Amino acid sequence: MPWLVSHCAAGDGWPFRTVIADESTRLKSFRLGGSKVSRARALAAPAWTRVSRFIELTGTPASNGLIDLWGQMWFIDRGARLGRSFHAFASAFFDAYQVGMSAYAIRYEPREGSDKKIQERIKDVSVSLSAADYFDIQQPLVIPVRVQLPEKAAGFYKTLRRDLLVSITETEDVTAVNAAALSSKCLQCASGAVYDSAGGVVYLHDEKLKALESIIEEANGAPVLVAYHWKFSADSILKKYGKNARLLDKKPETIASWNRGEIPVLVTNPASAGHGLNLQDGGNILVIFDEWWDLEQYLQVVERIGPTRQYQAGHPRPVYVYHIITEGTLDPVVLSRLQSKRKVQDMLLEYLKDDR
Repeated sequence: MPWLVSHCAAGDGWPFRTVIADESTRLKSFRLGGSKVSRARALAAPAWTRVSRFIELTGTPASNGLIDLWGQMWFIDRGARLGRSFHAFASAFFDAYQVGMSAYAIRYEPREGSDKKIQERIKDVSVSLSAADYFDIQQPLVIPVRVQLPEKAAGFYKTLRRDLLVSITETEDVTAVNAAALSSKCLQCASGAVYDSAGGVVYLHDEKLKALESIIEEANGAPVLVAYHWKFSADSILKKYGKNARLLDKKPETIASWNRGEIPVLVTNPASAGHGLNLQDGGNILVIFDEWWDLEQYLQVVERIGPTRQYQAGHPRPVYVYHIITEGTLDPVVLSRLQSKRKVQDMLLEYLKDDR
């Protein structure tokens, strides 16, 4: 977005009279005179002077509370409904409490009746659509999120698939001794790393981590369950999200914490998250980080937060299942297998015949 605004400014100016902002909560931190979010700050200039119609789409407009609405609404009406500045909005509808020692650590609590007043002010430019009115939410909504291999990783993948061997160093190789082993190595590479002949991890790219970050950001505070197959994937996710992520273990308190909404990112292996686990209270978003052939494991991990359990728990909400798919690899083949239930052997052999 900063590049696009700069590029247009260097030419004939911003040419777009209508802007549609998907996942508009990414604009919530906008403030006049400064913003921590570069995309919002960049978009504000043309939105103020050159845009005649601004449309925002989001499933979670105020997941952290009504305080999130001002930045988003500014792009709609330049502050006409909720106040010309964030300070004016906060002063009109909230009580501010300092949290901790920092002067900038403020918690805003809406005053009594503020929710109805805010709703009344924005209702003429807002419309709410429920997924349940348009989709069969008795089935999960499966959403592929596609990423590309960087050039170096793509070369590695091509060599591995063709020769069944790639040299990492003069003394270390990645070897696939047969078609089944090649399948594993290809899927490892698609996820970002491979195990070398000595069992060490060779990291190749972080494209899936970037895609996961985008999904979690778009969830806007809603808990996300992430399924992995390779240990290096779990390690990478846990390292990236630190205290905000936790590995699903056998401790009852871990499941209880998730179901109370206290764990933003719960990382699990489908092989250990099968029958009997009830995770539906904690959330309705599942991300398949690593693709794998086992249909039963896949169905079981989906069912941990699946539509039936959501209804049984009193949550009539859709279940979203994101598959992070690396294009040009075995990932799309595995996803096709999971959706069509075709035999693993048939699909693998068909894949290996192509481009050899």
